[in-house]
Amino acid sequence: MSHAETDQLPTTTVQVKATGHVRRELGTHEFEFSFAGDTLGAFLDAFFAEYGCEEMLLAETEVDETANGWADYPGDPPGRWERNPEGERTRAFARVLVNGTFNELLDGFGTALEDGDRVALLYPFMFCL
Repeated sequence: MSHAETDQLPTTTVQVKATGHVRRELGTHEFEFSFAGDTLGAFLDAFFAEYGCEEMLLAETEVDETANGWADYPGDPPGRWERNPEGERTRAFARVLVNGTFNELLDGFGTALEDGDRVALLYPFMFCL
């Protein structure tokens, strides 16, 4: 996107909350972040450009997004079960939430954001013995 195009986009300011590895990487757990645009995808592009952390949250391959050891659920599990489009998938255990709801239950990276919304970036510490 060119500089002229980003100048025409609205500026949105959200509250960022981070846990686990993301919090450790950022050195804080909560702060405001302003970006050009009004979608989760625009937020993530701007956030990753400034802070990095993309490799902690986004899956590049199907292997990155899946985890072994989940219990088999008899029949069809309740709720909506759809995969995000390629490029919009999070790593196993990593999650992106908007106002407390997982992004895949909203409109994925196309989810509209407004000033004051909360975007949580979760990548918990996992310890196995």
